[in-house]
Amino acid sequence: MKVIDQTGREIKLNFEVKKIICLVPSITEYLFDLGLENNIIGITKFCIKPKNKVKNITKIGGTKQLKLQLIDELKPDLIIANKEENIKSDIEYLCKNHRIYISDVNTIDEAYGMMLDIGVLTTKENESKKIVKEIKLIFDDLKNMFKNINVVYFIWKNPYMLCGNNTYINSMLVHLGFKNLINHLDRYPQIDLTKLKELNPNVCLLSTEPYPFNEKDCNELNSELGFNKTIIVDGEMFSWYGSRMLQWESYIMELKKTLTNLKHLNNIN
Repeated sequence: MKVIDQTGREIKLNFEVKKIICLVPSITEYLFDLGLENNIIGITKFCIKPKNKVKNITKIGGTKQLKLQLIDELKPDLIIANKEENIKSDIEYLCKNHRIYISDVNTIDEAYGMMLDIGVLTTKENESKKIVKEIKLIFDDLKNMFKNINVVYFIWKNPYMLCGNNTYINSMLVHLGFKNLINHLDRYPQIDLTKLKELNPNVCLLSTEPYPFNEKDCNELNSELGFNKTIIVDGEMFSWYGSRMLQWESYIMELKKTLTNLKHLNNIN
């Protein structure tokens, strides 16, 4: 079989993949949901889901601190990596001796493409198609649910960094109907509070990852900005592509309740 990965590289396989190392937490979760539990021989320390199944799998370092020699020793049939999450030099090293599928997911459609590619590579094509079909039905129902609400999405503190265009998170925000006020800026720009005041968002979304924002951060930001417009959102729900997307409906219904409780939003929709 032959698959072109999301960086344009060709992966050829003339045998069944039995040993997989995954360097991407959200894709690790997806592999389990495809039924590949017995094929996963190595994961990163950040691959924490499903919690009851990953604890006994060999940890090959962090997403950006890979134990390259250990990966070589495990002799995987397939390594699954990500252009953004993994360091380029590590991937270039591994590409010399291993078959690697490199994902590069910046849109919902690219998430579907990645899932289908992995289904082909792991002989789980039917299972991957089924999951993608279910996700598409869920996402169709949620399209434009939060239309007319202006937001900014925080991913980091000290300095404050937001989520801009050409990111998977932005694709999720746009699909829901949110207007990302920094959609004109690329990737993850820094922002100062003076500029943020000028933007005057309806809501500031503070993510639980990669920086673990909490209610204390909300209160601090509200005080600095002089308004009460911040809420915590689940970073995994907005940034984990793969089978985690199946959980979106229940999470977005909870988010809707939270936004409904913000009095200043009552007259927007």
